Amino acid sequence: MSIIAEFSVKSDDLALNHALTAAPQMIVEIEQVVATMEDRIMPYFWVSGGDQDEFEDAFEEDETVTNTAVIDEVEGARLYRAEWTDNVETIIYAYVELGATLMQAIGKENDWELRMRFDSHDSLSEFQDYCDRNGISIELHRTQEQEQPMASAQYDLTPTQRETLVTALEAGYYDVPRAVTMRELAEQMGVAQQTLSNRFRAAYKNLVTSTLTISHPDEDEE
Repeated sequence: MSIIAEFSVKSDDLALNHALTAAPQMIVEIEQVVATMEDRIMPYFWVSGGDQDEFEDAFEEDETVTNTAVIDEVEGARLYRAEWTDNVETIIYAYVELGATLMQAIGKENDWELRMRFDSHDSLSEFQDYCDRNGISIELHRTQEQEQPMASAQYDLTPTQRETLVTALEAGYYDVPRAVTMRELAEQMGVAQQTLSNRFRAAYKNLVTSTLTISHPDEDEE
C-alpha cells in the first residue's frame, strides 16, 4: 500500500535558497515536475506574495536553477519554468530511483514543505536513509496510508467527505441561487442537518489545508 508523507527540508538543502532569502516574503509553489533524459528535474512553479522584480533579480543569481523562463502571470503571481542544477539530489533520488511522486511542494524563506507519495514504507525508509547518508536534514511530520482513491487522498478527504461534496455539487447546492437547501440535501442523503453541516466543515478544512498549505491537521471529524 502506498504511503503519503509530509516533511520539511531546509531551503539551503534544497533549491532557491538564495532567491527565497533575498525575497523572504515570497512563496514558491511547485505546479509540475518533469524528469529529463539526463535525470535532471525541470519544475514549473508559481511565485507570489511580494515584490516579483526583487525576487527575479535574486532568482537570476541563484545557482540552483538555470534556463529559467516566465511562462505566465496571473493576478501578481508568476509561473516559471526552470531547470534545477544543485541541491536537488533528494528530489531526483526520490523521483527517479524510487519512483516517488511529488504531490505538493511549497518553498519559503527557511524551508520547503513537501508532500510525496511512496510505493511502500520500505521506499520511504530508503529515502530517509539516503538523506541521512548525504547529510540532508529532513523532518518527517506525518504519514498516512493511501486507503482511498487518488482524487480523495490528494486532498485529504475521507470517502464520506468526498461523497458529500460531490453530491452537493450535483444537487446544485453551490449554485447561485442554490437549487437545494442544506435541510433538503440532508434529507436526500438520509442524515441529520447538523451531521451534514459537520461533514461540510471537516471537508472544507481538509480541502483548504491540502490545496493552499501543507500542514498537519488533527484527525478528521465526521
